[in-house]
Amino acid sequence: MLRKVVCLTLPGMAPFEFGVICEVFGIDRSDQGGPTFDFHIVAAEPGPIPMKLGFDILVHEGLAAADDADLIAVPAYLDSAIHPEILRVVREAEARGAWILSVCSGAFVLAEAGVLNGRKSTTHWMYTDKLASDYPLTEVDPDVLFVEDRKVVTGAGTAAGIDAALHIVRKELGAAATNVIARRMVVPPQRDGGQSQYIEYPIPAARSDSFARVTDWMLENLDQDLTVDQLARKALMSSRTFARRFRADMGTTPAAWLNRQRIIRAQYLLERSDEGLETVAAKAGFGTAAVMRHHFLKVLQTTPATYRRTFGARAAG
Repeated sequence: MLRKVVCLTLPGMAPFEFGVICEVFGIDRSDQGGPTFDFHIVAAEPGPIPMKLGFDILVHEGLAAADDADLIAVPAYLDSAIHPEILRVVREAEARGAWILSVCSGAFVLAEAGVLNGRKSTTHWMYTDKLASDYPLTEVDPDVLFVEDRKVVTGAGTAAGIDAALHIVRKELGAAATNVIARRMVVPPQRDGGQSQYIEYPIPAARSDSFARVTDWMLENLDQDLTVDQLARKALMSSRTFARRFRADMGTTPAAWLNRQRIIRAQYLLERSDEGLETVAAKAGFGTAAVMRHHFLKVLQTTPATYRRTFGARAAG
């Protein structure tokens, strides 16, 4: 269970990426049915910590608070020497199986600590070549939103840190808890591709609202057998033009987009209802429980029944 979250501070931190960690994990959302974390901001040397933009924040806690954390988070920071005690905290967290999250250039802290060795990783596209060059033992993917590899999550720049953080919340607490946080932050609750070791970026924010009417209709009719021809007619386009423009605008194919939304719908129903798996599969648009199980295994590496056992009672309680 994800309970205690510790954010490590470093000289030259970027305010936005630091704020992302604080916003996701540091706010009590229990009044809205969301999670509350035991959140700590710590420093190797407590006191004023200079930020990237020229102001300081005052950190009161030392690194002892990180010894039993369920998640260690590292924000972006300016390229500078890393305190050896920060590296120790990261290594010990990895050794005991805690989650580790970096946002943007925070990946360099993880790499320096050695926890990215033998793992896939990413960082802001401006720094991916440097990360790969300086730390050749990690496999850097420059084209993804964030990467998860055995409980170590590295996020790309700025807003990708939100997606990476919400990914961890979703893995530990389920879709309903994640949706509460996302709704409060006014961000999409799920932007991921569900590959087994890394999370691609197949559903970027649309560059226009040209498909908003069609995607809204798709969401309202997930339980139907939706075809590209049918969707193209809805968009007043030929099937070929629709498929090409949908991928260009939404970053993925219509079928992949539908499948992702159906999984999200099924997760919600499994958490919030006691309906049978066949009923959930039908309402989510998978048709049968067997088909839904196939997609859960492929994308979430778990079965619908196991997902319900993990998150259903918690969401109801």
